[in-house]
Amino acid sequence: MSDLPLIQADRAAPPPAAVTTPTGGRRRRVRLLSRTDRVVVALMVAVPLLLVVCLVWLPAGATVLLSGTDWDGIGPVSDIEWVGGRNYADVVQNYPPFVPAVQNNLLWLAALFAVATPFGMFLAVLLDKELRGTRFYQTALYLPVVLSLALIGFVWQLLYSRDQGLLNAVLGTDVDWYGDPDVNIWAVLVAAGWRHVGYIMLLYLAGLKGVDPSLREAAAVDGASEGRTFFKVIFPVLRPINIIVLVVTVIESLRAFDLVWVINKGRNGLELLSALVTQNVVGEASRIGFGSALATIMLVVSLLFITVYLATVLREGRR
Repeated sequence: MSDLPLIQADRAAPPPAAVTTPTGGRRRRVRLLSRTDRVVVALMVAVPLLLVVCLVWLPAGATVLLSGTDWDGIGPVSDIEWVGGRNYADVVQNYPPFVPAVQNNLLWLAALFAVATPFGMFLAVLLDKELRGTRFYQTALYLPVVLSLALIGFVWQLLYSRDQGLLNAVLGTDVDWYGDPDVNIWAVLVAAGWRHVGYIMLLYLAGLKGVDPSLREAAAVDGASEGRTFFKVIFPVLRPINIIVLVVTVIESLRAFDLVWVINKGRNGLELLSALVTQNVVGEASRIGFGSALATIMLVVSLLFITVYLATVLREGRR
């Protein structure tokens, strides 16, 4: 009689489900999620999804809709006038800062892609060799990445200041690096590239740590030099990292804003698309529809590269 409660308890709590092999043998038991676990998993999925929808996709959708309207953002929603594609036509035909902004964004992309990115990759290759003081160099090179571009602008102001800047003191010149429209974009690109190098260095360093050492050993046995080994063997293996770097570089060139806004609010030679959007949406102009058209153009360009990235990742995952 004393064993009866134990037998009833065993019958009330069925054992965990077992996974069987194709031959019918039991391999291991799998516990089903409890109700609490299911609630926790649902919240972990639902909360981030809700934040993304509310903070990213809904504002993006509203921006696309507002790009076809004429609204100053002050009057009631009922006063919004639908103008179709007129804002886009005005952006291209009747807005002088648009062309210089596109040129500066393309120049920003070219500088990051052709100079800062290869240099970051070169530093990653050097640090991957486990040189003495590697940890210190990694920290020093990555430190600018954790700083905001606004703070970087203030830091480089100490170098570029016309009267008290270190650069003019060393060169013995009197150049207004931030004020002269002929040179300020190049000065800003140096500051932005300084930050971008550390980011690219970290991405490539993480990729190099995951490369199979046997690939290098096989190339060394075949008599390949270090340069040939990298470009013919290692670099193709880093294809996923290369795609990520390409997408990151494009996005960085499009969303560049903080640095030029701190200097002169994106004027006088430092026009960028992001600065034009801010000037029209929250600036003195208060042209919500016009600024939304500029933002939509940036969104479309970004989505093109993100779509290419996602398609490549999915294709790699199916192999």
